[in-house]
Amino acid sequence: MDDFFNARVDIYDEHMLTEVDGAQEYYAETAKLLGGAKIKTLLDLGCGTGLELEAIFQVHPSVEVTGIDLSADMLARLREKFAGKLQQIHLIQGDYFSCEYTGAPFDAALSVQTMHHFSYEAKIKLYHKIYESLKPGGFYIETDYTAPTKEYEEFYFAENERLRAENGITEGYYHYDTPCTAQTLIGLLQKAGFQSVERLWRTGNTEILKAYR
Repeated sequence: MDDFFNARVDIYDEHMLTEVDGAQEYYAETAKLLGGAKIKTLLDLGCGTGLELEAIFQVHPSVEVTGIDLSADMLARLREKFAGKLQQIHLIQGDYFSCEYTGAPFDAALSVQTMHHFSYEAKIKLYHKIYESLKPGGFYIETDYTAPTKEYEEFYFAENERLRAENGITEGYYHYDTPCTAQTLIGLLQKAGFQSVERLWRTGNTEILKAYR
């Protein structure tokens, strides 16, 4: 999957800002939902080129960010964008399923348009890892592509399995969208340990959930 994103680094920002439902709004909404001055440390899973950080630093200019992404080229672009803030940004090139989250425990964690690629089982394990990385009273925000119905969700999960079988892919990541309904995501987050989950914003097929430790 890192090769997929490395190859698209030059077009990534334009694509995300012009071709994804709600992009002109959801970065700002995500930043607002991080709350007030209490947020001092933030974990950003799948930070990419830092599109969400542009809005976050406007609202929380002094927040310390640990950003994780598979793509070296995406992280290089992020460093270029935020050259003046690198003293408060710690970047990790790696797999957020397996790498250590340097800086934990965090006040908050978030992911933006990255979680709609994984199985239910993988999500539960990752959500639990996020839960464990948060301070008591901390929270996790997920801004992502969601399925409008359970039937829609099931169709794309089945298509993913079919394509994997046709291409002989038995393990590892495969870049194919498998969005869940918000209700499915709420159930997975609760299974991972989160006490409560709120649906806070939606436009088109993009939704924002906030889960509390």
